[in-house]
Amino acid sequence: MTYHPKSEFLTVMIERGFLADCTDYQGLDEALIAGVVPAYIGFDATATSLHVGGLIQIMMLRWLQKTGGKPIVLMGGGTTKVGDPSFRADERPLLTPEQIDANIAGIKAVFTAYVDFGDGPTDAIMSNNAEWLDDLNYLDFLRDVGRHFSVNRMLSFESVKSRLDREQSLSFLEFNYMILQAYDFMELHRRHGCLLQMGGSDQWGNIVNGIDLTRRILDDQVFGLTSPLLTTSDGKKMGKSVSGAVWLNADMLSPYEFWQFWRNTTDADVGRFLKLYTELPVEECDRLGALEGSQINDAKIRLANEVTTLLHGADAAAAAEATAREVFERGGAGEDLPTVTVSAEEAAGGLSIVQLIVRSGLAKSGKEAKRLIAEGGARMDDAALTDAGLVLQADALATPVKLSAGRKRHALVKLAD
Repeated sequence: MTYHPKSEFLTVMIERGFLADCTDYQGLDEALIAGVVPAYIGFDATATSLHVGGLIQIMMLRWLQKTGGKPIVLMGGGTTKVGDPSFRADERPLLTPEQIDANIAGIKAVFTAYVDFGDGPTDAIMSNNAEWLDDLNYLDFLRDVGRHFSVNRMLSFESVKSRLDREQSLSFLEFNYMILQAYDFMELHRRHGCLLQMGGSDQWGNIVNGIDLTRRILDDQVFGLTSPLLTTSDGKKMGKSVSGAVWLNADMLSPYEFWQFWRNTTDADVGRFLKLYTELPVEECDRLGALEGSQINDAKIRLANEVTTLLHGADAAAAAEATAREVFERGGAGEDLPTVTVSAEEAAGGLSIVQLIVRSGLAKSGKEAKRLIAEGGARMDDAALTDAGLVLQADALATPVKLSAGRKRHALVKLAD
């Protein structure tokens, strides 16, 4: 990175590792210095919660607001009906309008933890592209917008080319996605003066299309900025854990499990994640990330506390740390652990340990649970489990039972009150 920005926002993006590329560094820098820059990131409503993979984008909107910009959260109520084909091997399943609306309602709650919404010049706003996409007249859209797109150029974008090179089907429905996203940028510019679209580096082609369309139709200059697609140092996609997606909504993943995900960060990733996902000064992130031996664990706890506090609040972070200390240091069964509650009727007939391991999320299948036991990775109340045929009777569940997979993943099983 040879460009040295004058604006605070671009400085933060570069220093903390958010920036992969920008369409015009100097032009964007000057716009940021000149006044309030409204900028948007789009989020398609494919589930009732975003997961950790989208947190880098949310943090970018947070930093934008903290440095004097105006965040626009664009919910893809319209584009979700099409599905973004970028770097996907198959077509997304189509959702009904009711499913999409329910998903948007679930996603909205997360953003209030990161940005302030309101009517002020730098207050965030939330928009839904269904407002303008649902009412488009197809023939008018083809004539007024479609004529500005070259199919030859669209085919050259890596997100499309990679799919075609593998001879995987790309439907005409999906092929339209990049035109709709370009139209979103132009429409947000027209409605809210939006000057910047941000997104992951896989969105580069879609962002450039929006810049071109805005210039061609409105003769206005807008900008694009992308963040790197994050993988952990061991090559895994950010946002996935051993037990599945790391959701941001508390009703889909408990604050304790969220905290634990960050506590389990690989040593090599600690400094980088502190810069991206917390607001600690860069120098402190570097210092913590350089710790070695047992001290790096203190840095991981700091990371987990900072990230969990931003999303779920300081009390949730403190409770998660207390639970972790009780579980790991004193062998206890912390109350905040993921809990499976079984009815007296279920317990009366006995419950297999394999079934309980699966229900608690410590294994994805009975086969995986049996393998965990066979390999010595499963424990009950901190004692090794050796019998995959074990059946727990009701009296064994009179007090909560702690199940463990490895040293770091735990759950409670208890009888319903």
